[in-house]
Amino acid sequence: ACMMKGDKLFRIVENNCFDVDLRLQEMEATEVTMQVLSTIPVLFNYWAKPQDGLETSRFFNDHIAESVTKHPQRFIGIGTVPLQDIDLAIKEMERCVTELKMPGLEIGSNINGKNLSDKSFFPFYEAAEKLGCALFVHPWEMMGEEQMQQYWLPWLVGMPAEQSRAACSLIFGGVLERNPRLRVAFAHGGGAFPYTLGRIEHGFIMRPDLVATDNARNPREYLSRLYFDSCVHDQRALEYLIDTVGAEHVMLGTDYPFPLGEQSPGELIANLPGRAAQQEHLNYRTALRWLGLERNNAQLD
Repeated sequence: ACMMKGDKLFRIVENNCFDVDLRLQEMEATEVTMQVLSTIPVLFNYWAKPQDGLETSRFFNDHIAESVTKHPQRFIGIGTVPLQDIDLAIKEMERCVTELKMPGLEIGSNINGKNLSDKSFFPFYEAAEKLGCALFVHPWEMMGEEQMQQYWLPWLVGMPAEQSRAACSLIFGGVLERNPRLRVAFAHGGGAFPYTLGRIEHGFIMRPDLVATDNARNPREYLSRLYFDSCVHDQRALEYLIDTVGAEHVMLGTDYPFPLGEQSPGELIANLPGRAAQQEHLNYRTALRWLGLERNNAQLD
């Protein structure tokens, strides 16, 4: 299938993006027991008119929910909502959680250029916390994209920067402080955020007049509140991430089925030396904890 941006080809995607039977075959081939389904970020459609964004969100959410209903032991679904209109976003989030039985949502690292700390999003976070709805932050519409079109730099450089932008916005903007039970996970190992935390913390300490204007708490204190996937493509990077935030906050991520994803799901985790005691957390228990499904562990085991 062809994904278009206006009249320009954006990407050709294979059938495994939308064909459930093919996806199940590939899960069997790679020994993936259960998979969390989410929408391709380019289809967030935050740019659209709000009502059109709601219509497409409902379409994608219904498709994912249908896939989960057909194969409840193989899939868990998380939804998408039109964050260009907070009232509509909350309404669709409520439908996802209560009607479609989705434990979470995927959101972008920014919303039409607005940081996730923008106060207009505060009612959304409050509603998510009240509903117990987990949030999965995925990079999209990378800052500086127009200045780095060559060499696939938006994906190689922009995406890691976007994730740090999102994490810092949620922390410094006071979102996590205001909503202490909000469960937030970051794709791609949190991008640059975990690996530049020392610089971020140093800036917080040395220039509180610029950094701590909306939240006086040290950013390092929020590590126990955040979750990260393992899709970092480097053993030492994954070891550092686990040592920094704990295995209980890192979960297997693959970015399937795209080229930047881990082609053999879980291989990086399996090859970690001396981490046998952490394997269950990394492979599935952390994901269940983030999604609020820990009580279903016995059933999912």
